[in-house]
This record gives sequence, structure tokens and C-alpha cells, in this order.
Amino acid sequence: MKIDILTLFPNMFTGILEESIIKRAVEKQAVTIELHNFRDYSTDLHHKVDDTPYGGGAGMVLMCQPIFDCVNALRTPDSTVILLTPSGKTYNQQQALSLRSKKHLILICGHYEGFDERIRTLCDVELSIGDYILTGGEIPAMVLVDSIVRLLPGVIKEESYQQESFSDGKLDYPTYTKPSIYQGLAVPEVLLSGDHQKIAQWRKQAALEKTKEIRPDLQGDD
Repeated sequence: MKIDILTLFPNMFTGILEESIIKRAVEKQAVTIELHNFRDYSTDLHHKVDDTPYGGGAGMVLMCQPIFDCVNALRTPDSTVILLTPSGKTYNQQQALSLRSKKHLILICGHYEGFDERIRTLCDVELSIGDYILTGGEIPAMVLVDSIVRLLPGVIKEESYQQESFSDGKLDYPTYTKPSIYQGLAVPEVLLSGDHQKIAQWRKQAALEKTKEIRPDLQGDD
């Protein structure tokens, strides 16, 4: 997979791209990630990328030209162009699973007050990571990169994400480690029994109960 990220603040990505699983995925050549400052594509003498909105209003709006030219320079028949915007469809694990099969993702990070509405014509998908406003699309882009890259073949063990929260419409079951008793809090005895069938049954029931208590909006399978 190749991921191109359009941003005015490429230095924001330094930490996430140089640590942990994403770094290992790049080293394994499971993914190539490139950052593009679309200010470099501005034809303005001062590399301007924003202007005041028609009709008046607060803030500055991202202009079409730099983003159009940057996307068109990167786009291929295999590309999926994603706009990170609060008005997009709310991102979830099923979308991450779908996007991992794409060969090329182009992520557009908005900023300032917003972007010229015509930029939407470039995009195949508009995504939001939640119903709140951030300074820009950089953090949502990081969320997408992290959630997708970890699902690529060979990056982590497949069983690790097959049994995670949201993988089957419910939260993950509770997990414990040593010691078996800590400050009077004990690990459920079934997990110490060695009976794998009973453990599997307990985990399934515990996941359902956890989902019902914490996230009743999710539709877990009985």
C-alpha cells in the first residue's frame, strides 16, 4: 500500500511515522507513506493557500488550486482520495478493514475555517473521526493511518485484530495478567482453570455483558 498525505504541517507526523507498528510496517515494506505540503503547489508568489470566504464570515478558506494540483500530480487509477472533514461519514473499524485492501490512499487534511466546496469533487470518500471540531485534519489522518496500517498483511498477527473490539460488532472481552490477586481484586477463576472451552464461553459472555453495559448502541452477536 501507498499512502500520500496532503498537509500544511508535515512535521506533525514525525512521531507517529517513526515509532512503533507504523515504523515497523514501513521497514517491512508493507506500506509507503509520503507527506506533501500542498503549499508547495501554490502558484501564488507568496505560496498562499487560503483566502476570505465569498459572502463574508470569520476565518480563512482553503483554495482549490494548490489542492487540485497536488492531488492531480499524485493520483493514479488505483487511488482512493479521502477528505478528512467533520461533515464526513463517521469512521469505524469496518471502514478500516475495507480501506486496507486499497492500493493507494490520498488523505487531504483540511485546516483553517474550512475548504472551498469544490475540493469535494476530487474526493472518493469523506470521513470524520467524530462529532467535534479539531484545528485541522492532521490528527484524523493519523488515526486513519494507524488503524489501517496495523491491518496490513504481516504487520501484526491476524488473530490479534480478529478478536479485538468492534471486530464482530461488540467490545473485546476483559483481559487479565499476573498477579492473580492485586489489592484484593481477583482474576476470574475460570481463566485460571486451564479449561479452554469454558474460557471461550466465559469470554464470549463477558464481551456481550461489557458491550451491553458500556456501549449498548453496538449490536453484538449472541
